[in-house]
Amino acid sequence: MTTNEIDVLAPAVAQPISNKQTLFLRYLTATLIDLVVLNLFVEYSDRVVIDSFTITILAAVLLQFLLKLTIACEHKLADFWNARTGAFSRFMRFFTAWLALFGSKFVILEAINIFFGKNIVFLGRFDGLLVLIVVIITMLLAEDLIVRFYRRLA
Repeated sequence: MTTNEIDVLAPAVAQPISNKQTLFLRYLTATLIDLVVLNLFVEYSDRVVIDSFTITILAAVLLQFLLKLTIACEHKLADFWNARTGAFSRFMRFFTAWLALFGSKFVILEAINIFFGKNIVFLGRFDGLLVLIVVIITMLLAEDLIVRFYRRLA
């Protein structure tokens, strides 16, 4: 390709991306990653059943929102305990982080039941809680891998 041919493919005006646009792209990308992970579990596991692709899209949006809310809560708790000194505060920092991260899975499972009812089913021990935890961990790992890959492109 010549330089002129490449210029034709480039946008007419390259403008810097705003913070709102960056945030939008991050959440859109994370939601699409969650969508892919959910659909891979639906396709290759008999433990995750979702009635339609549309339901999967809505579930990915809900999961992304709830996961970001969980992480924000965990960070607030961490800031609270990190502002204090001593062994008890250090213990409480890790305990409350674990409690927020683990306890949120019950909230997420209940939210999925409220919003989607029988359209999404996680099968397995503890009414599908273990499968949901595996799905969420897989989503977070996939998001992290994509972010690491993106950062290495610079």
